[in-house]
Amino acid sequence: MKTLLNKKAPGFTLLNENGENVSLSDFLGKKVVLYFYPRDLTPTCITEACDFRDQHESFSDLNAVILGVSTDSPEKHARFIEKYDLPFSLLVDADHKVSEDYGVWVLKKMYGREFMGIERSTFLIDENGTVIREWRKVKVKNHIQDVLKSIREGE
Repeated sequence: MKTLLNKKAPGFTLLNENGENVSLSDFLGKKVVLYFYPRDLTPTCITEACDFRDQHESFSDLNAVILGVSTDSPEKHARFIEKYDLPFSLLVDADHKVSEDYGVWVLKKMYGREFMGIERSTFLIDENGTVIREWRKVKVKNHIQDVLKSIREGE
């Protein structure tokens, strides 16, 4: 598995839930919590998004923005945001190129079948665009607290 730690974060421009272009470079000068998740409106993804939502103010206080990425459509992202009152953008990686660039587009196995999909992962990118922390194969319980702790400790 390739690591991006201490490397320049792969740049991207993706559509958000409103069909607007969002680029990683838009956030230079801020920390970026870039989290990849498999699907909108599924139980574990809902828990993760709501955990980020509930700590959004803490992230903002630390000069950090949260961006979620999945292969879902802008319309599905918009429904997810509206239903759970998410205060951050969800980005559309329809061709999974950005997921591949971050090494999170992987072969998954579920119920005896194999398929390609997003492995739940989070990247902490510093104000200059360098990956300073990565979490792969994320377990959602306590994950958001770990991310906040890393930002507070300046990792």
